[in-house]
Amino acid sequence: METRILIADCDKTFVKGLKYSLEQEGFVVETLFDEKKILKRVEKNKYNLILLGIELPNSKGLSICKSIREVSKVPIIVMMEKGEDIDKILALEQGADDYAIKPFNILVFKAKIKAILRRENYKSVNTNSQIIKISDFTINTVGRKVTIKDKNVNLTGKEFDLFYVLISNPGKVFRREELLELVWGYAYYGDLRTVDVHIRRIREKIEKDASDHKYIMTKWGVGYYFNNSNL
Repeated sequence: METRILIADCDKTFVKGLKYSLEQEGFVVETLFDEKKILKRVEKNKYNLILLGIELPNSKGLSICKSIREVSKVPIIVMMEKGEDIDKILALEQGADDYAIKPFNILVFKAKIKAILRRENYKSVNTNSQIIKISDFTINTVGRKVTIKDKNVNLTGKEFDLFYVLISNPGKVFRREELLELVWGYAYYGDLRTVDVHIRRIREKIEKDASDHKYIMTKWGVGYYFNNSNL
């Protein structure tokens, strides 16, 4: 089955080079230079990955990333130039699965893409066809949907994976490094804040009071765990 990638970036020279490089790996690559058309493209076509270029500061790309995430769970890598830490965090908070700083090493970038695609393929092949009920949650492992007390929880792909790892191992404390490996499937070069950002977003969606945690707990200095006292 072909792997389809959409590159959305206003730099035509950069896109041309990246498209050529990815096509050498056997990917089917589409390009888009008008950010206003990206939502229609995503809604009409099925992609395995979106590479979204944003210009900083004051980029509309981050809001576009959020809009994509509202209609699709396709993995998104945000590409930015000289992004500050806050820009990286904002990208993750708006629904990106990863980011890359231009100019990047194309070999490293392609390895990152392949790792994300492997992870997505592994999930689709190995997810059991069943409904799991744990605590106040019902988890559809096929549709990758979560409900809490019969109310739908709109989790992104990575949020679902992270939540599933924690809830399926209640009481087990996971170090951030472990969660990066289990959920993202590759070394994240020490940027442990990725886990923190995703945990915060999940808490905002499942906790009645995001500041008073009932489900996902923090083991200070270690990592995170799902509170099994609710089981």
